[in-house]
Amino acid sequence: MTSHGREEMEAEGLTVFDVEHCILTGDVVERQKDRETGEWKYLLQGETLGEENAVTVAKIAPTGKLIIITVWLV
Repeated sequence: MTSHGREEMEAEGLTVFDVEHCILTGDVVERQKDRETGEWKYLLQGETLGEENAVTVAKIAPTGKLIIITVWLV
């Protein structure tokens, strides 16, 4: 998780478990290509553990790991 992602998660009152649940229960609602790096990032909309709607923005690192860019409640 990026430092920005962690800050936004905490600002929304969410935990890493909420973010994980959002990803596991969610759907990809949009795919965006970064203009500078050419990397794809994905917007996933799902539910937190408290059943609130949330969006997580993530990308796949060159190592194959998922990087959480940011998260917010809808």
